[in-house]
Amino acid sequence: MIVPTGRRERKKAATRQKIADTALRLFLERGYDAVGIREVAAEADVAVTTVFSHFASKEALVFEQDEDFEQRLVRAVTDRAPHEPLIPALRQEIHALVRHCTGDDAAPVWRMIVASPALLEYEESMRLRHAESLAAAIAAGLDLPPATTSCRTVARFVIDAYTLAREAAEPQDAVDEIFRMIEAAWAVVRPAQGTTGHGAKG
Repeated sequence: MIVPTGRRERKKAATRQKIADTALRLFLERGYDAVGIREVAAEADVAVTTVFSHFASKEALVFEQDEDFEQRLVRAVTDRAPHEPLIPALRQEIHALVRHCTGDDAAPVWRMIVASPALLEYEESMRLRHAESLAAAIAAGLDLPPATTSCRTVARFVIDAYTLAREAAEPQDAVDEIFRMIEAAWAVVRPAQGTTGHGAKG
């Protein structure tokens, strides 16, 4: 989680975290569909409007680290060293995300998500958004339009790698296996993109 710097920002972040933690506890105790936003707000001792000022929907309460994950993926592209290859940098980040989401504490949450059509639909839309943000970051580094097909394709593969590895019997081994295929695919399309541009890092 990104640590806010100012006092006001820290207070907002603490409130957001309290709401998310309270919601998740209630969802796991009573079931996702059995708990309403008003109950979450009452248990967290905040107004309903405060809940919605931090989270756009009930589903978003379950995926409270959504924006952090998205930013981490983008930074894996934008913050790497000038000559650091793209795919290994993304593989390292996906390894970290998979470790985070396959710990013992995460298992009940994922069972809840899989059992809820609304949460599964939200997760799919979230993954698509992450893929588009990642594709834009990759394309920007190559001075290409955000909608460049090769960049969008690799970004989708990376996001799918996270999902597939999370569901595998050996998640970390699965990440490596999938990324060997991604790296091979990128090696084919990358030369066609050229090496011009201030941020061209392959």
